[in-house]
This record gives sequence, structure tokens and C-alpha cells, in this order.
Amino acid sequence: MVEVLSARKKQVLEKGKDSFMLECEKPSAAGSVSQRACVFCGSRVVLYPIADALHLIHGPIGCAAYTWELRGSLSSGPELHRLSFSTDLREHEVIYGGEKKLYAALTELIVEYRPKAAFVYCTCIIGLIGDDVEAVCARVERERGIEVIPVHSEGFKGTKKDGYRAACEAAFRLTGKDNDAPVSHAGINILGEFNLAGETWIIKDYYRRMGVEIVSCLTGDGRVAEMGRAHRARLNVVQCSGSMTYLAKMMKEKYGIPFIRASYFGIEDMTRALYDVADFFGDAAIHENTRNLVSEEVSALLPALAEYRKELEGKKAAVYVGGSFKAFSMVKALRHLGMETVVVGSQTGSPEDYEYLKEITGEGTIILDDTNPLELSSFILEKGADLLIGGVKERPIAYKMGIGFCDHNHERKEALAGYAGMLNFAKEVHASVTSPVWKYAPARRGAGGSV
Repeated sequence: MVEVLSARKKQVLEKGKDSFMLECEKPSAAGSVSQRACVFCGSRVVLYPIADALHLIHGPIGCAAYTWELRGSLSSGPELHRLSFSTDLREHEVIYGGEKKLYAALTELIVEYRPKAAFVYCTCIIGLIGDDVEAVCARVERERGIEVIPVHSEGFKGTKKDGYRAACEAAFRLTGKDNDAPVSHAGINILGEFNLAGETWIIKDYYRRMGVEIVSCLTGDGRVAEMGRAHRARLNVVQCSGSMTYLAKMMKEKYGIPFIRASYFGIEDMTRALYDVADFFGDAAIHENTRNLVSEEVSALLPALAEYRKELEGKKAAVYVGGSFKAFSMVKALRHLGMETVVVGSQTGSPEDYEYLKEITGEGTIILDDTNPLELSSFILEKGADLLIGGVKERPIAYKMGIGFCDHNHERKEALAGYAGMLNFAKEVHASVTSPVWKYAPARRGAGGSV
């Protein structure tokens, strides 16, 4: 068994062997070199896709570089979000304060780019030197006539999940502004869909074919005006539960909008997401449209998947992603390809999430919360995984282990959501797992041809 830090003993579980409830939602153990990002990064990944807003990072230039183009979020119009602006605080501001520099930067950028709103992200150094960011934002808002919203995302305040909360609080300030624009009686908001490689457009097309209107997508291909009328939707569909459930709860409390959780990855979860919305509205025409859509898409998809399954049957996979809902879908999607998940974990899962992972995985599966590279690579070797599904920080681990890799995090440029995304996923998994290059990897050669 892999040696685990004593502080993390309750965050690693082997199904069939361990009976305790996995501990989670706690700070990373000191010295573990966690795969998590900081609070600031958590807030940026949520708000970044709002394409007509200004995003200004108040802090050192390194924080801006770290989160520049951190999502593969596409826009159907403005692309202001793709520019990385920073106040570039240096020693002088650390000693004497950075409020004057923040005011000057905000004023100049708003005049130059004319954004519909502005977000100011507080980094670690701002929490230490005590700049009154709220006051500066309020002043610029009065002078320039647009919403200027501070995002309290000082990196040392907690985990990436605390950054999600800070982003939700900031986004909530843009809701409830528009009571006049027409909104359908079958209108929904999608929360936690970020239009990676155009996935929002795929999902919107499905709902359109059902007869459902997307009032607002928070935040994929997002617009400030759409967020202003989001309070008039009848239902919130939360795709990334780790990042956006808090916003859904705030909107339920203030506007009375119910919410459901959904995942747009894999056949079962994509289908369930569509039928759950149809069931909510209880409209016969919407139900009929949904049945036709699902039948058409699945009938075309299954034969194509069967071809990839021929060579993937019996292969093993490790999954480590940010949100646990995504991990659920990965386990099910891999099963359609004939693959077994032997290691699975997330950065932001809840106790209920990990209990569900235990239900849907096989005996001997390792379930992890907030893992680190040493643990993850050791479990990959122990369980003989042929594939690792993760993000940019996990890619080098897979290549060093000499196994296939599938990027399922927010930097990717290939759409993996929806039925079309499931086919893309199968193609990527097949191409990576069956690549002849792995037989030349030292890890493979040293183990007689397999990890």
C-alpha cells in the first residue's frame, strides 16, 4: 500500500477495504504539494468567461501571468476577457499602498476599453498591506457609471473552493438589474458551464431543440446584460456544483428560483440533464422534443463508440479532476468504453460526493480527496492504470508514468460535453491509450512492457 502523510490518512480510501467516511473540505496538508489552486485562481476560473467585462488583477504581475488564458473559454462576440490586466504592484506599493495605482489603472482601462462592468481581484499581497479596494471601486463606479466589483480572493484565505464563493458573491451583484427584456415561460439559467472549446453552444442547441430558452449562462460566453436578467429565469441548472451551488442558493433565497444539479459529460448524465429540465416544466411538447433529440443523438453515437471499445475493453483509468460531479460522469463514460476506473478523486468534493463515488466504482478502487503528485503517481503504478484523466498539472505525471493522458480540465481546446463531446472523448482516450509511443517509456520498459 502507498505510504500516505499522517495528516491525510482519512482523505484516502480503498473501496472494499476501508469503511470510514472520507474527510474533505479542509485545507491542504502542509508539505503535501497539493494539486489545488489558490483562492484567487478559483475566483478567476469562474468569472473569466464574462467576455464584455474588464478583469483587473490587483497584485504582483506573477498573479496575472499565472491566470492568463487559464480557461479555453470561447466568446461569440467581445473578447475583452482574454486580455490579462494587472496593477503590477512592486516594492513601493507594498510599503506605501497600492490604492492610487489601482484607481489610475481602473480609470485608464475603462476609458480605453469601455467594458460593461469591471472586476477587481484581490491577491495575497492586498490582504497583507490592507488596501481599501471597496472604496476605490465605489469611487470609480460613481465616476464612470458602470458596476465595479471587488472580488475578495486573497490567495491565502482558504482553498480553491473559497475562491468559487468569492466569485459567486461578485457575480450575484450583477443579477436583478433588468426587468424589461422578454424572457420565455420556459427559461433557464445554466450555472457552472464555462464554454470550454464551445461547449455552451452545444448545450444551448440541445435546449433550443427541446423548446427551452437559455436566459443566461453563468459564465460561459457570458454577458453582463444577460446576467442582469438572470433573476427572471424559472430554473437554475447547476453544471459545476463545486463552483456555482453557492450562487444558486443565493438566487433561490432572493429570487425564489429553484435549482437542480446536472452534468453534461457522458451519455447517461447528458440525457438525465435534458430530461430533468423537461420534467421540471411538465410540458408535453418539450417532453416529446426531448425524446426525439435523445433518440437521434444516442442512435448515432453508440455505433461509433463500439468501434473504440474494441481496443479499450479491459483497460484501466485513473481520474483526478477539480469537481466531483465531473468525476461521476467520467466513471460512467469510461464504462461505456469498456474501461474500469481504479483511481478517482477531486479537489473540491463533499462527503456526499465521495459516498456516491463509492457506490459507482468497483472493489479496490482508490478514492482520493485533494491528492498530491507523489500519492497520485504511486497509486497509478500500484493499480496498473493505462490512462490518467486530469488537468494541466496532472499531464506530466501521466507522461512520466508512461501512460495515456486525457485533458479534462479548464484549459482544453476540444469540446467534451454533450453527445458530440462523448465521441470526442472516446477518440482522445483511444488515441492516447493505444499510442505505440508508450512502449518506449522507461516506466513501461522497466515493468516488462506495462506499468
